[in-house]
Amino acid sequence: MSNENPLGAPDADVIAIAADAAADIARLTGVERHDIAVTLGSGWGKAADLIGETVAEIPATEVTGFSRPAAEGHVGTLRSIVTPRGKRVLVIGARTHYYEGKAVRFVVHSVRAAAATGAKIMVLTNGAGSIRPAWGPGTPVLISDHINLTGSSPAQGAKFIDLTDLYSRRLRDIAQSIDPSLPEGVYVQFPGPHYETPAEVRYAKIIGGDLVGMSTALEAIAARQSGLEVLGISLATNLAAGVKTTPLSHQEVLEAGRAAESVIGPLLARIIGAM
Repeated sequence: MSNENPLGAPDADVIAIAADAAADIARLTGVERHDIAVTLGSGWGKAADLIGETVAEIPATEVTGFSRPAAEGHVGTLRSIVTPRGKRVLVIGARTHYYEGKAVRFVVHSVRAAAATGAKIMVLTNGAGSIRPAWGPGTPVLISDHINLTGSSPAQGAKFIDLTDLYSRRLRDIAQSIDPSLPEGVYVQFPGPHYETPAEVRYAKIIGGDLVGMSTALEAIAARQSGLEVLGISLATNLAAGVKTTPLSHQEVLEAGRAAESVIGPLLARIIGAM
């Protein structure tokens, strides 16, 4: 593989590059196909240890189109796991965020590569700011819908993608069969990397949002375009700006994730195990 990322070419064939990435994953892990893919966001890293038996773990930078994650809290690896029921799970610990200034095709490459490995289900997790005071730090929330405020899309040209039921009701039912207390909410993706202002959070609430963050929506659109069934889960790592009056920090996000590991790790493992 060349050190130059092929996604950087203006006329990059994103589907062919995703297929190359899938071939790399199969070669490096020894696993020809995967059934489920999971992207681990801030606070979710330890969940991979509980999903099942790790068959292989590789640096993401050895796979075509992947780069080292810029945000602290992302492990930078791809892991192939087999669940107790024999499902093959590709765990993606290398997320490229929109705020890194790269084209959207970089942001969603991991999703397209996951689809090319044969995965039929995409689980997207993240750490988010909660607009609802009742959903304090440490609260896992199923994403029922999203609002994309990045002004971008992974689709280009006259490619019209129906997002009516983007976040699968079937998969949310599975999650709530594991934990009936799981709430559902609408996730709002802002561009970042700055946190939202109190006025922006009020705006997000007015237009129907419950959670704010800097990932997931673009990936979910690419997953739908790739034919994947999507489950989204946010971990409320903090109350959003204006809902809380003290300053926000990434350290707070990381600490909330660590504090919630004993809850969200087993929860995610049980949900994936039931798929």
